[in-house]
Amino acid sequence: MALDREESASFCHPAWDVLVPARAAYLASVSPHYDEVLWDVAQRVERAGSLGKTDIAALVVWKRLSARTPWVTALMSLPDSQVRAITEQAVASVQDLGLSRGKAAQAGRGVISELPGFVKGDALASAILTSAAPTRMAVYDQHVQRAVNFLGLTLTARSGRYGRYMDILDTLLKHSGGRADGWTARDVDTALYWAGKNSK
Repeated sequence: MALDREESASFCHPAWDVLVPARAAYLASVSPHYDEVLWDVAQRVERAGSLGKTDIAALVVWKRLSARTPWVTALMSLPDSQVRAITEQAVASVQDLGLSRGKAAQAGRGVISELPGFVKGDALASAILTSAAPTRMAVYDQHVQRAVNFLGLTLTARSGRYGRYMDILDTLLKHSGGRADGWTARDVDTALYWAGKNSK
C-alpha cells in the first residue's frame, strides 16, 4: 500500500497499529544506555560540524558491523581531514531545513557515497546521517526493510532508497492521528527495527 501525501491529515495510517506496540516493546527490551555511542557521536558532530574516522569507527561498533572488510582499510588510509571535508557537506545537507526530509536525506546520502565503502548499502550511511541530525534523520537496516515490507509499504533497493525511506517516515509521522505526538524519525525507525526483527 503506497502512502498518499495528499490525504487528509486526520487520516491515521494502519501502520501505527504495529508501530506503537513495537516501540513500547523496544523501550522495554533494549537497554536505555545502548544509544549512548550514537548520542556521543551526535554531540561531537554538533560541535565540529563533521565526522572523522574515529566517529565512523564508533558507529561501526554501534551498528555491530564487521570491520574486517576492504572498505575499512581504504577509509582508514584516507587523511582524517579528507573524511571530514566530505562528512561536513553531508552534515550540512541533512540539516538544511530548506529541503524536505527526504530530499535532505537523499542529498546527504549522495555526499556520503564519496567515501570508500559507501556507494552501496544504507545501514552505516544512515547511522552517520542520523548522528548529524538525530531528530530529523533515521537509521535504516535489513530489519527496518522487513518491517516496511510487512506493513505493505513500497521501498525498493534502487538508487535513492534512503531518501525514499525518509519520505515514508515523514508521511507516517504526518498521518499518525495523534498516536505519534512527540515522536521523531528515530523513534519510528526503532519501532520498525523491532517489528522487523521480531516478525515471522
